[in-house]
Amino acid sequence: MNAAARRWSRREALGAGAAALALPGCGARRPGPDNRIVTRSEFAELSVAALRQGLQAGRWTARALCEACLEAVAAVDQAGPALRSVIEINPDARAEADRLDAERRNGRTRGPLHGIPVMLKDNIGTADRMQTTAGSLALVGAGAPRDSGVAARLRAAGALLVAKTNLSEWANFRSRQSTSGWSARGGLTLNPYALDRNPCGSSSGSAVAVAAGLAPLAVGTETNGSIVCPASVNGVVGVKPTVGLVSRSGIVPISHTQDTAGPMARTVADAAALLGALAGRDPLDAATEASPRPGGDYARYLNPRALRGARIGLLRNYWGRHAGIDSLLGEAERALRAAGAEPIDLENLPGIESTNGPGFELMLYEFKAGLEAYLADLGPAAKVRTLEDVIRFNEKRGERELRYFGQDILEAAAIKGPLSEPAYLAALAQTTEVARRAVDSAIEARSLDALFAPTTGPAWVTDLERGDQPTFRGCSSPAARAGYPHVTVPGGFVEGLPVGVSFFGSAWSEPKLLGLAYAFEQETLHRRPPEPQAAPNPLLRSS
Repeated sequence: MNAAARRWSRREALGAGAAALALPGCGARRPGPDNRIVTRSEFAELSVAALRQGLQAGRWTARALCEACLEAVAAVDQAGPALRSVIEINPDARAEADRLDAERRNGRTRGPLHGIPVMLKDNIGTADRMQTTAGSLALVGAGAPRDSGVAARLRAAGALLVAKTNLSEWANFRSRQSTSGWSARGGLTLNPYALDRNPCGSSSGSAVAVAAGLAPLAVGTETNGSIVCPASVNGVVGVKPTVGLVSRSGIVPISHTQDTAGPMARTVADAAALLGALAGRDPLDAATEASPRPGGDYARYLNPRALRGARIGLLRNYWGRHAGIDSLLGEAERALRAAGAEPIDLENLPGIESTNGPGFELMLYEFKAGLEAYLADLGPAAKVRTLEDVIRFNEKRGERELRYFGQDILEAAAIKGPLSEPAYLAALAQTTEVARRAVDSAIEARSLDALFAPTTGPAWVTDLERGDQPTFRGCSSPAARAGYPHVTVPGGFVEGLPVGVSFFGSAWSEPKLLGLAYAFEQETLHRRPPEPQAAPNPLLRSS
């Protein structure tokens, strides 16, 4: 597809949005002060701070931001390039925006995100009229018995939960031959920087929605790479917190050892604002009791001079694999030095490679146990109660559920026994303990402030028949398997495609990592929004 064919005009995009009359939650504007207009182009790149200031000053309302968000979905996600990052609009979005505006007029604001639109990945439960399906037809209609911890905290902060985002079905834990960004319910999410390239998974829709200007903030989830990889290849910031900083209650699980929700945003400051709303203790998630920081303002850690004197461990085993990434890393190293950091060479993290096999075994065991506990908590409308039920459901709907790839991971998990089995306990010790020791010892031995590496490579060409074919193996596993924090920030472009760089470290080091990432971001200013593109190859628009 040539460059001319891949572009489409903003006027055409706005026209498509105006024509999308069937979009749930989005109708004709009502005149008056409660619905001041913010244009879609203005909305697409505004920061959370600017959105908050505009709301406080009365320049616009939550209703106006809601309308701009929904128009963008109609114009870019449903029409235009049809990115398919949004799986469902909240049918009550406009009504909720009106309630938030009424509260503000009456002198009440719930919290720092009052009136600001946020999108949630479709494995994060909401006790409203939106579905929570993890992209699977098996969970359609099941509902959620209560708000997830994430949704509850966002509502308390005043966020407008405007939509659910598409994802790799079952958070990419269904088949070894899967195509990231595809779900039976939502179809295939496209990368806004190059429509034939993959958005990575499993938080594909959350990353794409933010990158394409559909929402300022989105929440993803990660077990291993599912926040940081899509953030990297879609040119946005992703934060995978320490396990326990953010509640996992009400989220369709994979691994209680590694699962966490986290922010996805266009800037580090925006991600920090969202993390402050998400972080907090939850009696329904025992892991949150270990957190030394039960919520708070992460903006105070965003110092543009945070890299001055910082000792940054460069994991050199990621150099020498890809010429374009080596060039990007060379620029990143120069930027670190220019900002006053002291880069320290490390060859690798000893022992991390040994966690690959045990780490997968651990997830198989924990997925079965966690999913069946989740399914047992659903109401009477649920169609499935066990992992075997899910497998049989998919087999009966093979044309839609098994159209492109199978369910070998589901089948492998289904035969696992309880978490008391010696095989599981061995896998846990050989994964989590080894990963934590590898990260902690590297940091302590050299008195490092953080470890640094390329997050992943440029996005690969989507191939629904062969599945994912990544161009570069990224650095998500050490922090994921240790349950430690990881921040990815735009690091530049390779072959015209965005690539992120990562800062990660020991448990509960989010304040330091956010400060370092912010200083790097301010030094480099690599992010640029994707160019509008024409409709994709129809072969990629399958559902």
